[in-house]
Amino acid sequence: MSVHIPLPADSELSEPVRQRLATLPPFNVFRMMANAPASFVPLIDFAMSILIQSELDPREREIAILRVAQATGARYEWEHHVTIARGVGVTDAEIAAIAEAKPGAALDEAGKLLCRVADEISLDVRLSDDALAAVLARYGTRQATELILCVSYFNMVSRFLESTRTQLETAG
Repeated sequence: MSVHIPLPADSELSEPVRQRLATLPPFNVFRMMANAPASFVPLIDFAMSILIQSELDPREREIAILRVAQATGARYEWEHHVTIARGVGVTDAEIAAIAEAKPGAALDEAGKLLCRVADEISLDVRLSDDALAAVLARYGTRQATELILCVSYFNMVSRFLESTRTQLETAG
């Protein structure tokens, strides 16, 4: 493999980081984050606040995350979240539509709005006034804020994964 940041061995990690890592699925994204021990636990806690404690509908959340992965070219993020998306009811037709350069007809208006939000934040950094108004009208203040945090967080994750060259786990 070309240049990359290696995944740390357990022996290289502090006991608190090893303990927290042991509570998570054995995904390379988590192990790679453990290379930054001061940030590891806060990043995991933040991720859990988005994935588990948010009021944003999990199906809608996953549509937005998949679109971030598509917009940023983050294969690792895409592969993991396709599985999660299917588990919360996103159809294969919707997943295919999210993967298109312009989201396809398989998406309803909410899905297209989620893709628009993910695209604008991922590619333009700032939501347009029209998109922000649409998000506020559909979701209200709390869920609009949670959606923007979700998309922003997964943009950070995609950039982290791509920049560290984190590889998908191998079967076995």
